[in-house]
Amino acid sequence: MIASGQDGFSLSAGFASNGFGEHSPGGYSLTAVLVCELVMTLFFLLIILGATDKRAPAGFAPIAIGLGLTLIHLISIPVSNTSVNPARSTGPALFVGDWALSQLWLFWVAPIAGAIIAGLIYRAFENPSE
Repeated sequence: MIASGQDGFSLSAGFASNGFGEHSPGGYSLTAVLVCELVMTLFFLLIILGATDKRAPAGFAPIAIGLGLTLIHLISIPVSNTSVNPARSTGPALFVGDWALSQLWLFWVAPIAGAIIAGLIYRAFENPSE
């Protein structure tokens, strides 16, 4: 309702949907967006896993996670409007339909793959004596 109050508002403009190619804010290719989303999600999950680990100082996780997510958004909004979360991508895509739904698969595959890789990396660096 708020967005539609702007003169010239149109869902076809994207409504902050994630996209690649002509629907990327910076015109980035499918490959570039795939790599960006995968890497950003991977690092976001590493931040979450590290900040919430029992070996991390208590009470600082929200600061690390929030600052990490801010940096991720600053880096990747120009590339793809930033996903790192399939639910965040799905909502706007359902409103926009058309091209946003046809590109939605990438914004499910990349974050899930990035999260899996982050989990494997984090597990590889766990203390084996615990």
